[in-house]
Amino acid sequence: MDSKILLENGTNELEILEFTLAGNSYGINVAKIREIIPYQPVTPVPNSHPSVEGIFMPRETMITAIDLKNCLQRGDAENKGLFIITNFNKLDIAFHVETVVGIHRVSWTEIIKPDATISTVEDGIATGIVKINGKLIIILDFEKIVSDISPETGLQVASIEELGVRERCDIPILIAEDSVLLNKLIVDSLNKAGYTKLTHTENGQQAWDFICQCQEQGTLDKNVHLVITDIEMPLMDGHRLTKLIKSNSQLKDIPVIIFSSLVNDEMRRKGEQLGANAQLSKPEIGELVGAIDRCLGRTEV
Repeated sequence: MDSKILLENGTNELEILEFTLAGNSYGINVAKIREIIPYQPVTPVPNSHPSVEGIFMPRETMITAIDLKNCLQRGDAENKGLFIITNFNKLDIAFHVETVVGIHRVSWTEIIKPDATISTVEDGIATGIVKINGKLIIILDFEKIVSDISPETGLQVASIEELGVRERCDIPILIAEDSVLLNKLIVDSLNKAGYTKLTHTENGQQAWDFICQCQEQGTLDKNVHLVITDIEMPLMDGHRLTKLIKSNSQLKDIPVIIFSSLVNDEMRRKGEQLGANAQLSKPEIGELVGAIDRCLGRTEV
């Protein structure tokens, strides 16, 4: 199946691949997918996490295979089905699924963020829910699934400590990040790096509404000197937010940093075309601080 359906930049749309496990429908952003291949035997890894089936080497590249059925506590996968090979956070990982249904183009405005009864900060692995043809499709948080299995692949907050003591800075920064946990980690990390005036929002729409409100009130200079945005977010994604900022004559000089697990070659090109000032993969929180410093002209801190 061709998983490289190209979308125009900044349209606030995404492609979702629908697949099945234990009779239920789930989804993954097509932008995360490298390819889909039939199941093939894997080599078990001693003392590995229960959800890790093992490793295999298609095209001479070693890839870890994850039993998604086990992750969802639906039993263990059988030796059949498909591997969805993904790339995000600079990792190549295969997820074992049963069947692939197809690809749907949807708007981020159609995606509902799960409430606390479905997904909590601690244990939820659903990042969104969308209704297509009368059927609910649960979009899984693949980054969280991987970081739960291998915590060292998550946000590298230890790199902030390596920066040492830095001067405090009250330059206002606006953050758009839908993960409550990551939002808190980013805010805490930037506070440690000296940035103290931070406004955090849950998605691109909230961030855009805040910017528009500041424009109307004449307080933009007091509240927004730089924007940090994820790409994947309900209601409005980071590419749409970047496009709105950079296509507005009054806002275009505000630096925008895309901080996302989806910063691969294709997404980097899209970000550049939209005018993003910097693009970084999510584990690199230390590099994010460096990019902020450069965008704000803080060469000595």
